[in-house]
Amino acid sequence: MGTTPPPTRPRRSRRRRDARTALAFLAPSGLGFAMFTLGPIVASVVIAFFAWPVIGERSFTGLTNFVTIFTTDPIFWQSVGNTLIFVAWYVPLNFVLALGLAVWISPRIRGRGFYRLMFFLPTVTPIVANALVWRLLLQPDGIGHEIAALFGVAQFNPLGSESSAMAVVVAMSVWQGFGYNMLVFSAGLDAIPEQLYEAAALDGATAVHRFIRITVPMLSPSIFFATVMTLITAFQVFAQPYVLTGGGPGVATTTVVMYLYQRGFELFDLGTASAVATVLFLLIAMITAVQFVGQRKWVHYE
Repeated sequence: MGTTPPPTRPRRSRRRRDARTALAFLAPSGLGFAMFTLGPIVASVVIAFFAWPVIGERSFTGLTNFVTIFTTDPIFWQSVGNTLIFVAWYVPLNFVLALGLAVWISPRIRGRGFYRLMFFLPTVTPIVANALVWRLLLQPDGIGHEIAALFGVAQFNPLGSESSAMAVVVAMSVWQGFGYNMLVFSAGLDAIPEQLYEAAALDGATAVHRFIRITVPMLSPSIFFATVMTLITAFQVFAQPYVLTGGGPGVATTTVVMYLYQRGFELFDLGTASAVATVLFLLIAMITAVQFVGQRKWVHYE
């Protein structure tokens, strides 16, 4: 029996040529990532260790900015609490609405494409424009006030109440963002073989059991992807509370990114703002890493 001959020189040359071609196509994207994503992240981490006013002398201060936000600025902890409340409400509501509608828009329903379009439309419309419309509807002299007056509600100002302002921000964010996850779940549902449901039905499994035993495990890759992306987006919430409430009333809807914006672009303290950005980046990275480690136990890939 003869042995397999080593790769010929033309084959090695072709591989090198293919590698150079691939690098040429990847270079623009890699350059953009380095300039507009990786570079600013590194710069922000470096600035976090400096006293860095927009105008004036800059000096190295070590961990002073981190100590300041953790020990002497109560607004930072208030913003962290507000962000966690937003995440705790937004993510489950987004998932329940998105998954429920994805299941409802089954391949058998008439007008499936129309429903998909209508539910996804808010996702692709500008978030600032959507927030402005919600603010016009819910402000004291808006249409919402007129509708509430018809039902005998004299004082209708949900954006001006600490007990309801965050609820409005969450509701607007869910309305804006659930369509993306709905499409992700809908695509995942389409990939589940119909034979699995038919076999389970023949074995006497109810609709609830089929959903728990077949739909959820087979949809777990889509659920994992949506969980990671939705959590990252939720922790970075900014435009909705900024436009709807300006972080108020008081600081009731001030999120971490809003606090970062205020420190950097209103108080012009770029060092402290960069420290906040670094803490937020590490928090999101830690949560994402935990999700990737934990997904080995519950995500089922075919």
